[in-house]
Amino acid sequence: MEEGEVSGAAGVNLFPGMVGGAGGGGGGGGGARGGGNFFIGSALSRVSRGLQGVRNGAQPMWSRLVNNDSAVPGSPPSQWENHAQDGDSDRGESESASGPESLDYEVVESAAYREDQAKRGRWHYQSYITLKWIYALLIGVGTGFSAFFINIAVENFAGWKFEATFIIMKHSYFLAFLIYALFNAALVFSSVYIVTQFAPAAAGSGIPEIKGYLNGIDTPGILLFRTLVGKILGSIGSVGGGLALGKEGPLVHTGACIASILGQGGTTKYYVNWSWLSVFKNDRDRRDLVTCGCAAGVSAAFRAPVGGVLFALEEVTSWWRSQLLWRVFFTSAVVAVVVRSAMGWCTHGNCGHFGSGGFIIWDISGGQEDYSFYELVPMAMLGVVGGLLGALFNQLTLILSKWRRNVLHKRGAKTKIVEAVLVSLLTSVLSFGLPLLTKCTPCPDPEKYPDIVCPRPSKHYGNHVNFHCSADNEYNDLATIFFNTQDDAIRNLFSTRTQHEYSATSLIMFLSMFYSLAVITYGTAVPAGQFVPGIMIGATYGRLVGMLIVNLSQKDNIDEGTYALLGAASFLGGSMRMTVSLCVIMVEITNNLKLLPLIMLVLLTSKAVGDAFNSGFYESHAILRQIPILESRPKRYMRNRTARDASSSNKVVQFPRIAQVGEIVSTLRSNNHNGFPVIDHLQSGESVVIGLILRSHLLVLLQHKADFQHSALAGGPHAYRYDVREFAKPVSSKGISVHDINLTTEEMGMYVDLEPFVNPTPYMVSEDMSLSKVYNLFRQLGLRHVCVVPRPSSVVGVITRKDLISDELEDRDPVEGATSRGRYRPLEVALLGETWRQ
Repeated sequence: MEEGEVSGAAGVNLFPGMVGGAGGGGGGGGGARGGGNFFIGSALSRVSRGLQGVRNGAQPMWSRLVNNDSAVPGSPPSQWENHAQDGDSDRGESESASGPESLDYEVVESAAYREDQAKRGRWHYQSYITLKWIYALLIGVGTGFSAFFINIAVENFAGWKFEATFIIMKHSYFLAFLIYALFNAALVFSSVYIVTQFAPAAAGSGIPEIKGYLNGIDTPGILLFRTLVGKILGSIGSVGGGLALGKEGPLVHTGACIASILGQGGTTKYYVNWSWLSVFKNDRDRRDLVTCGCAAGVSAAFRAPVGGVLFALEEVTSWWRSQLLWRVFFTSAVVAVVVRSAMGWCTHGNCGHFGSGGFIIWDISGGQEDYSFYELVPMAMLGVVGGLLGALFNQLTLILSKWRRNVLHKRGAKTKIVEAVLVSLLTSVLSFGLPLLTKCTPCPDPEKYPDIVCPRPSKHYGNHVNFHCSADNEYNDLATIFFNTQDDAIRNLFSTRTQHEYSATSLIMFLSMFYSLAVITYGTAVPAGQFVPGIMIGATYGRLVGMLIVNLSQKDNIDEGTYALLGAASFLGGSMRMTVSLCVIMVEITNNLKLLPLIMLVLLTSKAVGDAFNSGFYESHAILRQIPILESRPKRYMRNRTARDASSSNKVVQFPRIAQVGEIVSTLRSNNHNGFPVIDHLQSGESVVIGLILRSHLLVLLQHKADFQHSALAGGPHAYRYDVREFAKPVSSKGISVHDINLTTEEMGMYVDLEPFVNPTPYMVSEDMSLSKVYNLFRQLGLRHVCVVPRPSSVVGVITRKDLISDELEDRDPVEGATSRGRYRPLEVALLGETWRQ
């Protein structure tokens, strides 16, 4: 679609187990939900077996690709009882199911849409483009201030906690631990309570769900206002409570929620209904806004605007264009300005304990400036270790999350709350108790290291924490990691020119403990990100390797902090399997461009090693959550399968152009399909496909009743009575159901002409097209349905690149008689697309 077009609603879906698809629900202004006819396996790996089953509705044609027991043309309509064929039972309950649903990214070029576009002049085009940039600005401002609020709250809660703990510790270690544990438990309890009682969709990082949304799958509730509130407040509680998780992943989800809420003019309950805002109330434009929000979240989390743009491009989006790139880049730049300005305001003591911490910038530009050729071997080994530990981390969290999902969390909200509080208590016991078992280390010589302040003054963050030490000039290296916020702990691990600051015993103890806690903590019912825990894990074993290289080489130019950075990159690469975006983020947050080649080396190595064992972290958990994401490449077996193979076992649910209201209601109740081909008969008696109509549009027609007619004959020119935006589906909500529509017996016997509401130009593929081509078509164009038709018997023309570039067509009159009804005359059609059954 051109930049200036205002999108309509239409569709996407290629998965089983999902609400909506070639049949199931998606409701637009009244979209209902639906599911699939059968399950396909994981994600899209079995598309050829999972394309939706359908039943024959109006019976006139398409007998070769569907079963041969279809009724002949002219058969009387069935009665209006709820019936089902081919194993379809009454799907009333499926319409209210809370499973994922396909989104409508394709433009429905119906008569309504074309009439709406014809009314729009140049002013509409300019205002539409201007609004997009205004939205990009507002998304950046909103995400920046949200991130600033989260960071201020986390830093201050942590500051109060550590200050109270150290004051009481002077009198009693037991009371100090009690205060420390209770403080953590209270914060975690507030987080899990908000999530379980107010915003269930706010649990976890939210990145798998947002990735699915941008791939065409809408998980109910992920972009609602309550989810935004739960994400912000829950992140403050979980991160401030000292759990082994981060706030960076939730910030991506936060940015996406802000973008979606702005796009629909408010919440689903309270919103403004200005006409100039309503042009964005469709899945296509909302997708662009959510993409801007994702980039803004990463930019705010790491103060890495370029990394945010690349993260959106590499990790979460499936569809990209240059115009969107400009707006995403602009949004990330706005976030960077907002965050920097807010931090400047805090430098004057206006933000309590919040100082230079909170927003991640770990400047190691003063560290190792060069490296020897022989160092490439241990650096590459860091990549191997990161790939192995990252793959193991993915597998362990996946196993534990499966158990939680299938067993533990089915016991209810109370179990989730108790679990999170117990994990908090375990974390408090280990983080307070392990430093008590560690011997203190004498402070560095102040004459040799004049810039080092040891021990660290109270009410300050930094290295060299005096914890359970007998002398004032000693520090506890393990407490230096534990009794700081995670951002400051990483800054300590990355610190340069601090050789021998940590002992190998302390680092090994912390690595084993924190790795285990990170595995256990992820999956609890709190907002949880894995960026920062991954960086801490990688930085710990990276610093261990750096200590080993320093001791073996006996050279002063080798810095342990450099190896800590490379270790962090290796673990993130081995777990999340990102390359370009992660590389740029690591460079931006460390302010050291000289290490770029080394970061690239460890990322490529760790990703290659990790891919040999399992999928990336977010991909694995998307599959666990039954979010059917279309990956970038089709499966190899699809090259040897055709569209006919994928749809040959399915019947087609279809409607005649003039359909009886009772037959429409009966069909909608007896199956959960979302797209229905519409047929008509020429004067010669030949059946032709005039387009595809969506369930959501049918529900709007049934609800309004304005187009009901007593005659079964087509009338004259149709006076369109609807605004095209009435068919738009509210974000992350199911819309109305066919069971919510009340019709009298008289109305059930009336008719409705469907031609003005069909999409006359649905995507159609030949039955001989390979399934891999169909797959690419679905993913790259963001489709919900594809009609499979027999091999054409004639060709009306051939379009080349020259025809599309030339401006001659602009002044040429349309071909006379080239109507939508005349363009498609397939004798048989199968609908390709499916839904996901829970």
